[in-house]
Amino acid sequence: MKTKNIIITFLSAVLLTYGCEKDFEKTNINPVLATNIEPVYQLVSAEIIGLNILQYEATIVQQAQLLLGGAEEAGNRNSNIDRFANNKFNTLYTNQIKQLVDIIRVTKDNPAQQNVYNMSRIMKAWCFMILVDTYGDVPYTEAGLAYISGITLPKYENQEFIYQDIIKELTEAVNTLDAGKDVVKQEMYFGGDIAKWKKFGNSLLLRAGMRYTKVDEGKALQIVQTATDPARGGVMSSNDDNVVLKCNTTKTNPSNGFINGSVRHNWHIGEPFINFMKDNSDPRMQYIAAIYPNPSSSTNPGTPNTNPEDQIGCPYGYADYNIAEAPGFPGMNGAAYKYSQFNRSTVGRIDSWLYYVTYSQTSLLLAEARLRGYITTGAVKDYYEDGIKAHMTQLDTWATVNAGESPITAEEQSAYLQQQGIAFDESQALKQINEQYWVSCLLIWQEAYANYRRSGYPELKPLNFPGEDPYVSIETGGDGFIHRLPYPLKEWTTNIVNVQEAADRMGGDNMGVRIFWDKKI
Repeated sequence: MKTKNIIITFLSAVLLTYGCEKDFEKTNINPVLATNIEPVYQLVSAEIIGLNILQYEATIVQQAQLLLGGAEEAGNRNSNIDRFANNKFNTLYTNQIKQLVDIIRVTKDNPAQQNVYNMSRIMKAWCFMILVDTYGDVPYTEAGLAYISGITLPKYENQEFIYQDIIKELTEAVNTLDAGKDVVKQEMYFGGDIAKWKKFGNSLLLRAGMRYTKVDEGKALQIVQTATDPARGGVMSSNDDNVVLKCNTTKTNPSNGFINGSVRHNWHIGEPFINFMKDNSDPRMQYIAAIYPNPSSSTNPGTPNTNPEDQIGCPYGYADYNIAEAPGFPGMNGAAYKYSQFNRSTVGRIDSWLYYVTYSQTSLLLAEARLRGYITTGAVKDYYEDGIKAHMTQLDTWATVNAGESPITAEEQSAYLQQQGIAFDESQALKQINEQYWVSCLLIWQEAYANYRRSGYPELKPLNFPGEDPYVSIETGGDGFIHRLPYPLKEWTTNIVNVQEAADRMGGDNMGVRIFWDKKI
């Protein structure tokens, strides 16, 4: 009897299914749930990049310093700490790469969406530049395909191959962007302005080309010439071309929370950065550095001392337990140290804009490209000075109100450019250009870190911190600096075969291994 009932139930279900077959799709679609995501909204989501570049990059390039260990330890002590090293890997693959790969898949063969397609290619190339510059070999052609193709354990690919494809993607995307096609007004960087997107893509291509200066100057020249070709749209030519996330009090800056967070009083500005600015009477300094009477307070830190002459940079190679032994130790301010911190009224505002790729950086790269003979137009001195002035006049950067104008006057800019050591000197040009690139990358520390490894400037001293990672330590064969970040431990657990293959190919998964363009000279 039980068997008979089962058969009857099964036949009834089959008949019901057959009878409803013509409306099956409609029956199984939630009428209030979106089944397709509009690609432009995915692009907007991908444009919001908030990377934790503080614990490693900011301290490696010695612009920020934290004396504490424990939960905050990382680049300040040349330590291998997974929870900070894995940030860019987890963030970019989980958010940006996943969205961009899907946009490219959906729009590739759609003539009505070719601009959003090519914008996404530029964004994807940029994200992979960051990943390669940070880790070396990473998942590439199989990345972002877990939902689309069921690939949950993507293979890692050779970093040089990835860079070659990045260059191809940037070149093709810029070439095929077309102002006569789909208008992508909703995107946040340029409101769909194709001319500015072309400059963005070409400026990234210029950056990629300059990465080859130590390994293949012929290739660097070829890429730079393609990037700067005016017939293709050229590179950034003013601050209006900057790639910037215009934050506000609702959508706050995702990268400067350390200035306002619970450990705000423990973060200081590095001694090399403070000394460079003081020695050169830099007008930006008063808007960057401050000493607070009560730095641990979020509501009443006291009136900050922004006098450049009073600023004191925090030295490296020390910790909270021995900092009092450092030369010139300024003493304590309650529970905090009397070292300079980031000015919370300007660069530390929660609504300050987040710059990603800038005209200042681009102009300084052009200065070096002209110095090396990669381009033949313009003067090195002009590019160099334009890059400095562009950083000094970036909208909102030095202001105390959202979207404010720069308070640094033309007279102050001119005086700075005449300072000894800053005034253009062709015999010191490579050093001068890249020191200014270091300053221009303030709060854009991922790029500061990449260019420091590429150029060797500024000339920083190793930390020599007791107990630092053996792959970094000079005593055990390192050079005292972190050259890449290790893969996430989670990848070693879940994707071990592919990770091991990549590590073997690179010569190890440690902080002493160099990215292919970071050639030891």
